[in-house]
Order: sequence, then structure tokens, then C-alpha cells
Amino acid sequence: MNELELKKLWQATNEKLEKTLALNSINQGEISQLKVVHFISSMKPTKLFALITGIIWVGFGTTFLSHEYLYAFSETNKYFLFSATVQVGLTAVALFVYLFQLITIYQVDITDTIFKTQKKLAQLKISTLWVTRILFLQLPVWTTFWWTDVMFREWNVVQWLITGSFTITFAFAAIWLFVNIRYENRDKKWFKLIFNGKEWTPLIKSMELLEQVEEYAADIKPETNAII
Repeated sequence: MNELELKKLWQATNEKLEKTLALNSINQGEISQLKVVHFISSMKPTKLFALITGIIWVGFGTTFLSHEYLYAFSETNKYFLFSATVQVGLTAVALFVYLFQLITIYQVDITDTIFKTQKKLAQLKISTLWVTRILFLQLPVWTTFWWTDVMFREWNVVQWLITGSFTITFAFAAIWLFVNIRYENRDKKWFKLIFNGKEWTPLIKSMELLEQVEEYAADIKPETNAII
């Protein structure tokens, strides 16, 4: 076998190798996209349940509060009214976030590019963090809805210290969580305790999977060039 034949054989081998590597990359990408769609789809029931439950709760709460404000404001416990209004209002805001997430989940398509899929996953990640922050802001009002005017007239210092300590603790916890619920803290124990379920785990798995596909695709070309 002469030198020319060796060069042709070497070139043919390189071309076959390139095609094989490219095919493997495509197959890996398609499999990964299928897994991503599966992971994200597994979030649909949880998001849908939260949305439906929230709509029922906000609908009932809005109806009740409207009646209290319009027809029974003078007789209604103002502390209860204020607490319920804050709670229903924050839940209503969270509903819009869940609706946005559900729409985004249904838009995830296997035919999308990795960049488009990553963009949608990033939107889900950010909105999941924000909706959790918003819902935790409700903590303090769960300690004030039962307050009455009688408490301010008749309670002693000890009673107020006990009651106030609960409210202050819940308020501090709500503010602390609102500030610290960030993606950078995802490896901390308290974060994993909060974000451990169908609303978070599939999302993180999908993001990690797409990152692996990107790294795999980036490694294909340099390795091919090195062989040539």
C-alpha cells in the first residue's frame, strides 16, 4: 500500500469517525431532550393542583372579604380582616406565577434548541424561587388573625411578650427567607428542606442534564480536530 492509498484510508477513517461522533452527539441530545420533557412534564400535576386549589381559595376568600368590607365592616374584627386580606392578596399574586409556570411547562418542546429549553427552565427556576418567597411572606399574618381589641385593653405584659414573640419570630423568618431564598443557596440544608419535591427536583435535574449535553457537544469538535 503506497503513501497515497494510506492518506485516502486515513481520510476515510476520519470522516467515518466524525460522522459517528456527530451521530452520537445528536442521539445524546435527543435522548436528553426526551428526559427533560419527561422531568418537566412530571411537574404539571403539582402545578395544576396548586393553581386550582389557589383559585378556589382566593375565590372564596375574595367573596367573603368583599361581604365583610361592604356590609359588615363596623362589626368585623379588623385584625382578622387585615390578616385575611394580606393572605388572600399574596395567594392571588402567587396564582399568577403558577399560571405563568404552567404555560411555560406546556411550551417545553422536544424540538426546541438547547438554548430555548434552557431559557424556559431559567424562567421556571426564577419564578419558583419568587413564588416561594411570596408565599412565605404570609407567615406573620397567621399569628395576627385572631387578635382582638380586648387583648389591647386587658392583657398584661407577660401575655403580650408571649404573643408578640411569636409574631416577631414569624415576621423575622418571613423576611429572612424572602431575602435568602436564592439559587446560590441551593446546596444548603434548609434550602433543600424547602425545595424537595415535584416543584423543584425535576427542574434541577433538567438543568443539569442540559448542561451535560452542552459539555458533551463542546467536547466533540476538539476531539475530532485532534484526530485529524
